[in-house]
Amino acid sequence: MAKEEQQIEGNDVVSDLINFLNSSPTAFHAVDEAKKLLKESGFVQVSERDNWNLEAGKRYFFTRNYSTIVAFAIGKKYVPGNGFCIVGAHTDSPCLKLKPISKVTKGGYLEVGVQTYGGGLWHTWFDRDLTVAGRVIIREGKDAFSHKLVRIEEPIMRIPNLAIHLDRGNNDGFKVNTHSHLVPILATAIKAELNKAVSENGPVDNGADEKKSNERTKTDNSRHHSLLLQLLATRLGCEPDDICDFELQACDTQPSTVAGAMKEFIFSGRLDNLCMSFCSLKAMIDATASESALEDETGVRMVALFDHEEIGSNSAQGAGSPVMFDALSQITNSFTSDSKLLQIAIQRSFLVSADMAHALHPNYMDKHEENHQPKLHGGLVIKHNANQRYATNAVTSFIFREIAAKHNLPVQVNFLPAINLVVANNPRF
Repeated sequence: MAKEEQQIEGNDVVSDLINFLNSSPTAFHAVDEAKKLLKESGFVQVSERDNWNLEAGKRYFFTRNYSTIVAFAIGKKYVPGNGFCIVGAHTDSPCLKLKPISKVTKGGYLEVGVQTYGGGLWHTWFDRDLTVAGRVIIREGKDAFSHKLVRIEEPIMRIPNLAIHLDRGNNDGFKVNTHSHLVPILATAIKAELNKAVSENGPVDNGADEKKSNERTKTDNSRHHSLLLQLLATRLGCEPDDICDFELQACDTQPSTVAGAMKEFIFSGRLDNLCMSFCSLKAMIDATASESALEDETGVRMVALFDHEEIGSNSAQGAGSPVMFDALSQITNSFTSDSKLLQIAIQRSFLVSADMAHALHPNYMDKHEENHQPKLHGGLVIKHNANQRYATNAVTSFIFREIAAKHNLPVQVNFLPAINLVVANNPRF
C-alpha cells in the first residue's frame, strides 16, 4: 500500500475512534455503539438466557447489564478443546455518578448530588460545561417497562471554583472535598420556581389512578429535582412521572477532537479505556470481514469489553465475574457435552489485557523509572510489575513481542517491538 493510501486509512481510523468516543459518554452508550458496529458487520446477537445453537464459521456477540459486551468468531475448522484467542478491555471510566437521592438545595441553588466512581482527578471536573447521560427505566403502560439510553446534549450543570478573593490559600494546594465541593449546580431556586413547566405533582389521572400517580411522582420529586426529571422526560419523550429509576452520571460536553500543532494528539476524556475498546472491536471486525477469514481458523477469536474495571471488576458484569468462563462454557457446550474439553481449551488459550499506558510527562519526568519511560509515537507498551499487578511474564512478553515483530508494528528508536513499562516504586498507579 502506498504511503498516501496508508495516511488516508489512518485518518479514517482516527475519525472512527473520535466518533466512537463522542457517542460513548457512559459504559451503556459504549456497549450500544459496539452493538451497532457488530450488527452492521454481520455479527449475530445471542442471549445468555437462551440455549446457544452456534455454527462454525459464524460470528456472534452477547451483552450483560447493557454495559459489558463479548463478541466472538468461531473458526470453520474449530473443534471442541481448541483454544480461544481473546482481547479484553473495559467500557467504564472514572466519573461522577448521581446519588440515589440527588436532590440538593442550599444557598438559593438547586444542586445535584454526585458520588465519585473510580480513581479520578477530581479537581479537573471544576469549571467544565457538564450534562448528564446514562440509562433510564421508563413506565410504558400498565405492568410494562422499558430501558432507554439518554444523553442531554446541552450543558445543564457546572461545578464552579471558589473565587481566589475568598481563599488566597487555594494556590498553595487545593484539596477537593468530594462531599461539599464536588456538587454540580443545576439552577437557581427562584428561576426554577418561576419557570416550572410542570407542577410539582405533575399531570394526574382521575379516580384511583390519581392517588397512585401522585404518590409515584412525589417519591421521584423527593429524590431528584423536578427540573432534572423534566429535562430527562423531554429528551426521552415521556412524562416525568413515567421515569421509574435511572443510572446517570455527569459528563463533559466538550467533544473529543484531533488537536495539537501537528494534529498528532487526541484530546478526549475516557481514552482509558474506550480507545482500546474501539481498537480491539475494530480489529475483530476487520479480521473476520471477508468470507474466507475463518476458513482455516481452528480456534475461536474473541473480544470482551467489561464494565467496572475502574472499581475492581468484581461486579456481575466485571472481568472478575464468571462472564468470561460462562462465554467459553456456552461456546464449548454448543459443540460437545464433554466438560473436560473446556478445561483443555482454557489451557490452550491466550488473553491480552488491553489497557492504556502512561506516556512520559515532560513536566513530571520523575514519575517514571529512568530506564522505563514510554513515549508517544514509541510503539506498543508491555506492562510489567513484580507484585503481579499485571499478568506479564517472560513467556507472554516474548510471545507478544514476536507477534509485534512479524506484523511490523511501531517500535521504539532502538527497534524493539515494544516498550517495557515498569511503574515507579513511590507513586501508586
